[in-house]
Amino acid sequence: MLTHILTLHITNMSYSITQYTSVGHVARATLEASCFQTKAILDAMEKDSGKKLTALAVDGGMSNSDLCMQAQADIIQIPVDRPKMRETTCLGAAIAAGFAVGVWKSFDELKQINTEGRTLFEPKNKEKSQKNYQQWNRAVQMCKGWTVEEEENVEVKSKSGTEEVSGTKATN
Repeated sequence: MLTHILTLHITNMSYSITQYTSVGHVARATLEASCFQTKAILDAMEKDSGKKLTALAVDGGMSNSDLCMQAQADIIQIPVDRPKMRETTCLGAAIAAGFAVGVWKSFDELKQINTEGRTLFEPKNKEKSQKNYQQWNRAVQMCKGWTVEEEENVEVKSKSGTEEVSGTKATN
């Protein structure tokens, strides 16, 4: 399993690599690591907002991979909705230009844009996905202890003035 960590000082770690590990295994682990990170972010969003997500709309380069999108649906256990036309940055620029020159007057007129040909990836393998996510989280926690941390005083500027607080700084 290749593990990408959500910290500034550790970028990735690989374990369980044997002489039989292929480039395909590493590529798949990289895709899955991205999906695990997305789940961690979505879980935090749900916790902060108090709202349960019912689907994830995706676009951009990684959404071109059916394997990655199915893995994402499995890991987050909600449907992943991918449009046929995935370059939505360009679409957004075109929509903004259309509003500027009066092609559209309200957002209601855009409800049918980019809705045809969507692919919905439904979650599967709930038990296996939960086990893999727990294993990834355990690996992330284990990796966090691999750097030396030292105590440092940090100056923080706030609206009410400057104050000194004690914090930690990771060093390699």
